[in-house]
Amino acid sequence: MTIRFGVVGTNWITDRFIQAGLENEEFILTAVYSRTEEKGLAFAAKYAGAAIYTNLEDMVSSGEVDAVYIASPNSMHAEQALICMNHGKHVLCEKPAASNSSELQKMIEAARSNDVLLMEAMKSTFMPNFGVIKDNLYKLGRVRRYFASYCQYSSRYDAYRQGTVLNAFNPEYSNGSLMDLGIYCLYPMVALFGKPDSVKATGIMLSSGVDGEGSMVMRYPHMDAVVMHSKITDSYLPAEIQGENGTMVIDKINQPYQVKIQYRDGTVEELTLPQVFEPMYYEAYEFINLLKNGQRESTVNSHANSLAVAEIMEEARRQIGLRYASDI
Repeated sequence: MTIRFGVVGTNWITDRFIQAGLENEEFILTAVYSRTEEKGLAFAAKYAGAAIYTNLEDMVSSGEVDAVYIASPNSMHAEQALICMNHGKHVLCEKPAASNSSELQKMIEAARSNDVLLMEAMKSTFMPNFGVIKDNLYKLGRVRRYFASYCQYSSRYDAYRQGTVLNAFNPEYSNGSLMDLGIYCLYPMVALFGKPDSVKATGIMLSSGVDGEGSMVMRYPHMDAVVMHSKITDSYLPAEIQGENGTMVIDKINQPYQVKIQYRDGTVEELTLPQVFEPMYYEAYEFINLLKNGQRESTVNSHANSLAVAEIMEEARRQIGLRYASDI
């Protein structure tokens, strides 16, 4: 079964997805959408045979694509996904799938009414060592705390400090630290433990109208979760899941390559699985495999998990005063 992909967006992450997709023999790139023909032609030149479109409706009406990977600015995800799904196309949408939970709910409803697959492209939850995390949680005994940090100084922050506001710090595109980086901490949390009972959030707002960094504490019946995220500072802390028998240490929550358990008696159990492919391969494989089996929703990056994460971020944004145009 060959699946013909169109892509929306001509940035570095689209390149990485295509390269990962091409590792699957069922993947073929047939179309590229860009707002400008010049960018579309330059991008598609790397991939022989891909048609160029500057109108998304034309691309999804062409009969040349079965599925669409969307990697445009966050604020455009919902509108573009709805166009694709209403034309019967399956959609793999970069995280965050939408600007808010209302948009995401409309996307889910469109997927169901059009009988198409919709999946949020959160890569980390499909990586081999995330499976290791899930499969070995029981060894920790009762889990008492989840801690995750993703703080990475943005190369675009230097321009911001000089007075140039690029897309990464522009609220028009539903950007900021929480949406761009914090989600990498929240999605694994929800995939492992479900939606928390309560959320408390703080953040540092920048003059452009987005958050530069933030912290969150979330409450579950028998545990809490602590998340730190930033685009204006760096952190080198691993993630931890702390249980009464021991603590699971994960090198990077956004890309788990190494996992171990440090038990209370001082012993250490190395759990790391070798990873053959680049991280995005596994999300592409999941999406293609779902289509091959006629399924319309991932059990890992499920609609419920994506919606729960969107609602958590929406509540956090409410608390720190971060609003986007699409919230109105």
